[in-house]
Amino acid sequence: MKSHEVLTLIEEITRNDGSKYIEISNMVQNGRAELAADRGFIKQVRILQLNIPHSPHVAKYEHYINENYTMPTEDMDHFEEWKKTPEMQKEVDIILKENHIS
Repeated sequence: MKSHEVLTLIEEITRNDGSKYIEISNMVQNGRAELAADRGFIKQVRILQLNIPHSPHVAKYEHYINENYTMPTEDMDHFEEWKKTPEMQKEVDIILKENHIS
């Protein structure tokens, strides 16, 4: 595994072009996104919901993220958007429905 993150929140990220996307994340990654916004890599990030239940769908997406991505360090020089396979996008969509976000 590349990382071992426990995903606990839902956030909205605004890219520099103004488009937005929703991510399942945690406080550390949210802090990195805030730092990325301060450095101009993204426009902004905002938390939509904290302490989401650790459902089987969250666990599946968490496993995917941990296998494919590494938590950025504070000296990052860009913001890496977590790309989702169609299967993982379906998991995220279910998570959003479970949490009354969609």
